[in-house]
Amino acid sequence: MKIATFNINSINAHLNTFVQWLADTSPDVVLLQEIKTEFNNFPFFEINASGYQATVFGQKAYNGVAVLSKKNVTVLHENLPDFPSDEARYLEVLYDDIVISSVYMPNGNPMPGPKFDAKLEFMQAFNAHAKKLLTTYDKIIFGGDFNVILSKDDVYDETPFAKNALTNETARKLLTALKYMGFYDAFKCMDTKQNGYTYWDYGPSAFVNDFGMRIDYLFLSAAMAQNLVSCAVDKSLRKVDKPSDHTPLVAEFLSN
Repeated sequence: MKIATFNINSINAHLNTFVQWLADTSPDVVLLQEIKTEFNNFPFFEINASGYQATVFGQKAYNGVAVLSKKNVTVLHENLPDFPSDEARYLEVLYDDIVISSVYMPNGNPMPGPKFDAKLEFMQAFNAHAKKLLTTYDKIIFGGDFNVILSKDDVYDETPFAKNALTNETARKLLTALKYMGFYDAFKCMDTKQNGYTYWDYGPSAFVNDFGMRIDYLFLSAAMAQNLVSCAVDKSLRKVDKPSDHTPLVAEFLSN
């Protein structure tokens, strides 16, 4: 099984290159964030024609998450349970016997302030739900844009982000808590010398000079981690004309 996560930064703006990428790479599941469209304006026809079912939790102009899959899925949750929100940031489905979630955590800037408080509240609710899931399911995958730079090694230079919510120590601890629950950072499971950056801003030299950061992750329960074959950043969609500022992270698993 091949699964990818990708902050597409508006699916309708990048539809043509994304559909071509689906044809070229043929993942079984794609987790999308920042689709930036309501359900009724989602490009179902083009996605279905590419061989995928689309499960969509959308929002006009902002946020929005989706799960594209070659098989039918069962929706378990739109939004985190016990965390009412007007923002479409979490979508959880059951794919065969695997719980798979597309996650778009709040950015949290400026900090301090209400946006940062909302980020921490979301992360706390997410962690509580992740812990609860482990009591019911063995196979769990969380994928998405988590808007946290976990360490100084996950950004080209930590200095400009000293007062940024992405490097805030409380946010880092909350995301690191997944490790102590038993979840694995798929990219870090691989013996790789690559930096794993998944985001570069739109500045003229950021991507060319690799001034990036690692904020997109795939977190795996132990049952999924033991079947992990590979996990790598696919930079091809960041090289196209008028790209998203993110690029896909792709993992492959042994089939049971």
